[in-house]
Amino acid sequence: MSTRAGTARGWAVRAWPPWLRWLVGRLAGAVLVAWIVATVVFFALRAAGGDPTEAILGGPGSQAGPDAVDRARADYGLDRPLVVQYLVQLRRVATLDLGDSYARKVPVSELLGAQLPATLLLAALSLVLAWVLALAVAAFAVRARGPLGRVCAAVLRGGEVVATVMPHFWLGAVLIVVFASTLGWFPATSVGADPAGLVLPTATLAVPVAGFLGQLMRDSLEEATAAPFATTARARGASPSRLLWRHTLRHAVLPAVALSGWAFGSLLSGAVVVETLFGRPGLGRLLLDATTSRDVPVVVGAVVVVAVGYVLVMAVVDLAERLLDPRQDGGARAAPARGTAGTVVA
Repeated sequence: MSTRAGTARGWAVRAWPPWLRWLVGRLAGAVLVAWIVATVVFFALRAAGGDPTEAILGGPGSQAGPDAVDRARADYGLDRPLVVQYLVQLRRVATLDLGDSYARKVPVSELLGAQLPATLLLAALSLVLAWVLALAVAAFAVRARGPLGRVCAAVLRGGEVVATVMPHFWLGAVLIVVFASTLGWFPATSVGADPAGLVLPTATLAVPVAGFLGQLMRDSLEEATAAPFATTARARGASPSRLLWRHTLRHAVLPAVALSGWAFGSLLSGAVVVETLFGRPGLGRLLLDATTSRDVPVVVGAVVVVAVGYVLVMAVVDLAERLLDPRQDGGARAAPARGTAGTVVA
């Protein structure tokens, strides 16, 4: 009976519309990621040693007596067994009640809500700039003609390789020295959404990602330019510009779109270094401070928010891929409709 019931449930799931299966799968993936991340971070912080009570009482230099330490541990549940503390943390994550910060004595949700917009703005601007740079370099490299054009294209290809291996802290320091200290064009520190203050942090995050996306787009553009449909378009008199923007670009950007989710996650992780280097408020800087002070609720909350956000971004990227290439949906949308005589219906 159990086997039959399981088979019936399986057939029932298959009967769901494709969009519903996709949505349920994404939601289940987000829940699974949140559980795994919360578990790993919780036990990793505890395995690192030290006592979180120090953060509650003001840091390692606190002069609190034994009674104050015991009272703080009881108030925050740190006197309970480790497994009980872990289950309490999971319940908080599941109910979106992440508790209070040990060090700042305010709800974790308020801290994350205050710092998250600045990090999302920086990451979004960096991804847009990375796409603009990658598209410009790839399009120029593919259309380069003559000896000078080929030399410039070779230089750009080398620049893409160098950009992909640039550490954020090194690139940011160079940009500060050149454009802030020497030329004075942009401020060395960035606060809020000040346009001038966002230029250097955005460039620091975008350049390495642009190098990787540029290589991918250039290779895809070269393959698309040599494809039969491009040859047909040229035979019909399509100019190089029309061939690029109307025919080959759509095919070439698909691999880059697929990796944009990974790129956004990379930008979020790089924000920890960039926000600290440029003195920007944000989730990355908050996470670094909380890790240093062993503020467990803030660390768990911040990492879970970033992980779930990454899953949501990957869902958006998946949706964009399906819109650009409907064949990925399968079924009727993937195959052309046919008439009774087997001819393709336009």
